[in-house]
Amino acid sequence: MLKDKLQTILYDIENKIARVTFNRPEVHNAFNDVMIKELSMVFDDIARNPDIRVVVVTGKGKSFCAGADLNWMRSVKDYSYEDNLKESLELADMLYKIYASPKPTIARVNGAAIGGGTGLVAVCDIAIAAERAKFSFSEVKLGLIPACISPYVIKKCGEGKCREFFLTGERLTADKACTAGLINAVVELEGIDTFIDELVSKLVSSGPAAIKSCKELLR
Repeated sequence: MLKDKLQTILYDIENKIARVTFNRPEVHNAFNDVMIKELSMVFDDIARNPDIRVVVVTGKGKSFCAGADLNWMRSVKDYSYEDNLKESLELADMLYKIYASPKPTIARVNGAAIGGGTGLVAVCDIAIAAERAKFSFSEVKLGLIPACISPYVIKKCGEGKCREFFLTGERLTADKACTAGLINAVVELEGIDTFIDELVSKLVSSGPAAIKSCKELLR
């Protein structure tokens, strides 16, 4: 089974719900090339599986996702242009697979979502954050740009807010992220699963073909 082959992702399916958990808590669930490939594989499997009706995405431990793993970034700094392009396209492809999934996706933002981690929030259809969650487009602080994630964040927040967030790299509270449109609701950590379970029930009660068509309409 696919779930038994994964190194960086926990993937469980139960009662029509797929739960996808970033499983690198020792680095705050920062993604590397392995995790990017495994997320692509998981969302390919989700798209093919008619028994899955809703997907919940979260992080193991205290963080949602800290963006790109700095150790991985250091290892690719000497790559050729062609190799760097290949890595970037794999990241872009993974993000699009989540965004374009025929199944509704919920981001369960249990903690910090930084850099590319905010992109993983933005590609989900609905994002519910714990009060303790923090968000930041920190790329600019490292002399980088949020290239792969920017289309999705701009769709959620609009150009005006993105000019502020991308250029300053400021850290956002969950409430500010909600006001900006990046996330849909802020709840206490202790109540986040109950809140999401109620949301899942609403989604499961909707027609899967209609949901798929609605998502295509919004794209």
